[in-house]
Amino acid sequence: MPRRLLPAVAAALAGLLLYASFPPRTLWWLALPAFAVLGRALRGRRWKPAFGLGYLFALGYLLPLLVWTGIEVGPGPWLALVAVEAVFLALTAAGIAAVSRLPAWPLWAAAVWTAGEAARARFPFGGFPWGKVAFGQADGVLLPLAALGGTPLLGFAVVLSGFGLCEAVRQARSARRTRVVRRGAAAAALLSLLAPFGAALGARAVVDADAEDGTATVAVIQGNVPRLGLDFNAQRRAVLDHHVRETERLAERIAAGEAERPDLVLWPENSSDIDPFTNADAAEVIDRAAKAVDAPIAVGGVVERDGKVYNEQILWDPEKGPVDTYDKRQTQPFGEYLPLRPLIGAVNETWTSMVRRDFSRGTTPGVFAMNGTGVGLVTCYEAAFDWAVRDTVRAGAQMLSVPSNNATFGRSEMTYQQLAMSRVRAVEHGRTVTVPVTSGVSAIILPDGRVTARTGMFVPGTLVGTVPLRSSSTPATTLGTLPEWTLVLLGVAGGARAVARTVRAGRTGADR
Repeated sequence: MPRRLLPAVAAALAGLLLYASFPPRTLWWLALPAFAVLGRALRGRRWKPAFGLGYLFALGYLLPLLVWTGIEVGPGPWLALVAVEAVFLALTAAGIAAVSRLPAWPLWAAAVWTAGEAARARFPFGGFPWGKVAFGQADGVLLPLAALGGTPLLGFAVVLSGFGLCEAVRQARSARRTRVVRRGAAAAALLSLLAPFGAALGARAVVDADAEDGTATVAVIQGNVPRLGLDFNAQRRAVLDHHVRETERLAERIAAGEAERPDLVLWPENSSDIDPFTNADAAEVIDRAAKAVDAPIAVGGVVERDGKVYNEQILWDPEKGPVDTYDKRQTQPFGEYLPLRPLIGAVNETWTSMVRRDFSRGTTPGVFAMNGTGVGLVTCYEAAFDWAVRDTVRAGAQMLSVPSNNATFGRSEMTYQQLAMSRVRAVEHGRTVTVPVTSGVSAIILPDGRVTARTGMFVPGTLVGTVPLRSSSTPATTLGTLPEWTLVLLGVAGGARAVARTVRAGRTGADR
């Protein structure tokens, strides 16, 4: 292989290593060598080659990570999404290269990465934070850092340690070659590598799964769908009936003394795509299920109100019927609404037919009072957004539920990636998190990130468990966006320092 191709191969390999660190694999530690290899490829580069190497890194990372987005709609949207998201990573790589000449460069470079993730989580169309480094760390030893500073701090720590590994290896090789140990540089490299692990060890004191407000017995219902793929929407009544049937089976087990009666029941997103407010037959079977189990049910529905369509969670009381609702606030572009509809239609009419009507957004967090428990609702795609989860906890959620519908994505890794997100959120905010999914994997997660129960994929199932309720705030919940913006400003400062240094060097050269 020509030597000049080695950086390109290394960048793509680093991306593949980062992808391999994500669930369903538990190889979280691969993120460290991934960033070590990336750092080696970028260090000292000018911005144009760094941009290109960053793009190759992004392709190695995002192409396999997001392949599930094209399962039912073909490769076009998948490739387009990756092409756009890769630009953010390429720009981030250019920034990393710029600060790589600074003393203690791993610190500046990790902050630049955090700034890149912050931008990607907000732009365009509300952002796409899927694939943040933190979401691959649900099984990692650095996970407790999420309770201190949320996903930005956790991701920063992983990247810092990876770049620290790169610098430590570089310093070791230099010392071996020259027989001179640069103690200050070596100490900085080791500190970058090891400090995140020391901080995570200290942060374990913040992670707590004990009950503060008592406990609640929850039932998570996975009704399954008639068949895989988008066609399940044509069988909306069958999907609803599956969830009713599974709930009634639970009621039979309770009556037989085989299961504990739950305080609350959680159904997934799209468990009733038939609007129960306008269809009496749908309302009747939901009401029947609630009465059978004698507990309130959070039902995921698609409803139309005032000419607008909403992805809505409905609190269904066994005595009073529907008593509260939550409308999804972060709807999915190109899935639940179509940005630039005329332009997209001109390119491919098939894509516009996939999203015939745009879903409207809710405006307030959703916390259902279910038998005395404040259950915060974070619907599917919203779990990827820091603000959506944080707002819900601050609104009074004693536990969280992430109702989702993954049937569209078949048996892909998407459901495992989303489950990992929920585990990180549990630690970040110190809350039990339930994940009711139409077709799997549904789960119950304790506030320390442990999964206590889970289902398989594309099988009906019911999970019943007693979970701790909590109302205290972790530092991450209290501090909000402060850790993220602090790291972003650190990255900006590093970039400004690198630019100033380059300008000074240019002037010095001109004077000579």
